[in-house]
Amino acid sequence: MIISASYRTDIPAFYGEWFETRRRAGYCLVRNPYSGQPYRVSLRPEDVDGYVFWTKNLGPFQPVLTALRRENRPFVVQYTINGYPRELERAVTDWRRAAEHMRWLAEEFGPRVGVWRYDTILATSLTPPDWHLRNFSAISAELAGLTDEAVISFAHIYRKTRRNLEWAARAQGFTWQDPELELKQRLLRELAAIARVNGQRVTVCAQPEAGGEPARCIDAARLADVAGRRIAARQKGNRPGCECAESRDIGAYETCPHGCVYCYAVDTPARARRHWRAHDPTTEFL
Repeated sequence: MIISASYRTDIPAFYGEWFETRRRAGYCLVRNPYSGQPYRVSLRPEDVDGYVFWTKNLGPFQPVLTALRRENRPFVVQYTINGYPRELERAVTDWRRAAEHMRWLAEEFGPRVGVWRYDTILATSLTPPDWHLRNFSAISAELAGLTDEAVISFAHIYRKTRRNLEWAARAQGFTWQDPELELKQRLLRELAAIARVNGQRVTVCAQPEAGGEPARCIDAARLADVAGRRIAARQKGNRPGCECAESRDIGAYETCPHGCVYCYAVDTPARARRHWRAHDPTTEFL
C-alpha cells in the first residue's frame, strides 16, 4: 500500500515527530473524516510500498527523509510552492527557501523525487493573471533541472472556501473571483509553455474541464522509478477527475496552521491552530 502523508494536513512541516514515532511503532490510527470511526493503518515495512508526502515547508522533515533513504524506503514529495503574498498564505515559508529545499531533494535523491505544485491558483486583485505568469515564470526558472513536473489546479470554491475567502478579503482589502473556464484554459496553456522552457511538464489536478494532461499526484509509476522496482497499485481517485493510485492517507483535517485562505482542509483557521498547539506527538492519532 502507498501511504499518503498527507493531503489533509502538512505532516512534514508540523507533525514529523509524530510520523516518525508512529513509523517506529509500525502503525497509526486514523479517523474516517465522515463517520468519525477510527481505523488502523499499518506502517510496517513489509506493508508499505512507499510514501507520498505533501508539504509547503520541507525543512523540518529533512532528517526523516534521510532516515527513510538509509532504510531504503522510497518516497515522493509533492511540494506546493506558490509564492503568494501574506494576505493569501499567512504562514507559508518563502518560496526561495522552498526552492532550496527542492534543490536539496534533487541533489540527495534525484530529480524524480520532488514534484512542484503550483496550486491552488487563486484569482484575486493581488494575483491577477499577469501576476501569475510572472510569478510562475520566476519559480519555474528557479526549479529548472530540479523537477520534471508542475501540478496545477484552480481553486475549488467550496462553501468553507468561499466563507474564508470572503472573510480574508474584507480583512485584508482585496477582491477575488472564480474566473470563467475560458480564462482558466488560456492561463493553463500559457503556464505550460513557460514550464516547457524549463524542462517541466504541466499537469492538472482533478479538473479535466480545464484541459491539459491530468495529474497523478499519488503516482505509482513515479514511485516505482524512485524505488527501482515495480509498485502495483490500481487507480482509485479521491474525487471525480482524480487519477491517483490507491493509497491510505494518515492525516487529519482541521490541523494545518499555515493559514492559506483557499484551503479545502481547514474550515476554521483558528481551530486548526488550536489543534496544532494541542498536538501530542506520542499519541496513536495525529
